[in-house]
Amino acid sequence: MADLPDAATCYELLARMTLIRRFEEEAGRQYQRAKAGGFLHLGIGEEATIVGTASVMRKEDYLIGTYRTHGHAIARGTDPKHVMAELFGRVDGTSGGRGGSMHIFDRENRFMGGYGVVGGNLPIAAGLALASEYRSEDSVTVCMLGDGASNTGNFGETMNLAALWKLPVFFLVENNLYGMGTSVERHSAQTDLSKKAEGYGIPGKRIDGMDVIAVREGVAEGIRLAREESRPTLLEAFTYRYRGHSAADPEVYREREEVEEWRAKDPIETFAKRCIDAGVLGEREAQEVREKAEQAVLGAVEFADASPEPPLDTLYENLYVTDSEGWYAVDERSPEPHRGEREDRMPEAARELAEAGAAYAGQPEEPRPNPATHGDVQEGVPPEVAAEAEGPEADDDRADDDEDRNSEVAAETTEEQEVAEEVED
Repeated sequence: MADLPDAATCYELLARMTLIRRFEEEAGRQYQRAKAGGFLHLGIGEEATIVGTASVMRKEDYLIGTYRTHGHAIARGTDPKHVMAELFGRVDGTSGGRGGSMHIFDRENRFMGGYGVVGGNLPIAAGLALASEYRSEDSVTVCMLGDGASNTGNFGETMNLAALWKLPVFFLVENNLYGMGTSVERHSAQTDLSKKAEGYGIPGKRIDGMDVIAVREGVAEGIRLAREESRPTLLEAFTYRYRGHSAADPEVYREREEVEEWRAKDPIETFAKRCIDAGVLGEREAQEVREKAEQAVLGAVEFADASPEPPLDTLYENLYVTDSEGWYAVDERSPEPHRGEREDRMPEAARELAEAGAAYAGQPEEPRPNPATHGDVQEGVPPEVAAEAEGPEADDDRADDDEDRNSEVAAETTEEQEVAEEVED
């Protein structure tokens, strides 16, 4: 067993793990109260893996996680208030209330997000490391993934590129023994996940993910190799989640005795006892970190509850794709469907109804057009016409627009043919 660090470091490790544990417990409670919406994946039991990793990272290093990352953001320095506000879907959340539990993000602290797609963070981690190389930065990307992600195609492709390009990236597999509700021996032919990247030239080893000091030492060495030698490595940390895969998980795939066995190895309680027995910390310090965590989490709930919800008019802001030819989204919350991403040009009637929260109030008595038989409302309609056209003139406008578009396409086709003929000559 590795030696304990100094008292100040031990206090910080214990305090951070305790804060994350208390935050997760309260997040589950707020989810049951319907304050937090969407999906909720708690990491209760995995605190040593989270805190041990973040504790040896530099400020300029990048961390990218999975969809179970409330604690990862807090460990990197994100204020718990903003993490809780994100779970509540409020404007003061880390993603402005748009991402929820699975999409915590903090660019300032270089926590590059949680991702709902299993293994989706792997190639992004390689991209972050490649960017560091291009910029000649002395930063390392730490990519944390679950045991299930080691079976995805992204895993092999990312390991190959990381080794081939000698990227400054370090991979940590949080093996909590289950991919959702499937045990590791049932979803992975190779159950020693530390060996899974060896075929690509990335060595691996196993550590006890319930021991925060063991995690610190293992991750520190992996980061050193990535930073000083551009050698990507992989670490498999055995850890355990005390709660189900998500808040809606009935946990029928494991026995209660198994959970209790792992609770006996609780990373917080065992570390606190070890510090006290060694005389590094006292009972007073252990109680102090609990009280501070309680105050911080209750304050986070109060902050999140007071934070406003995003204004309705911002529903379609920050979209990745918008163009002038088609509609990215259709807003049908009123009798006048309009282009979703142009909230600023919605019909006045639609605005009034939307603000009142009555999507179809005042709808005409005649049935609404059925897209299956009448076509989509935006089909063939330029955006400006769609928001303004009314009455029988709309059909004439649509026909004129279609004719103009056909003429443009014909002209482009003729031009392309002429260019092709010139190239052949």
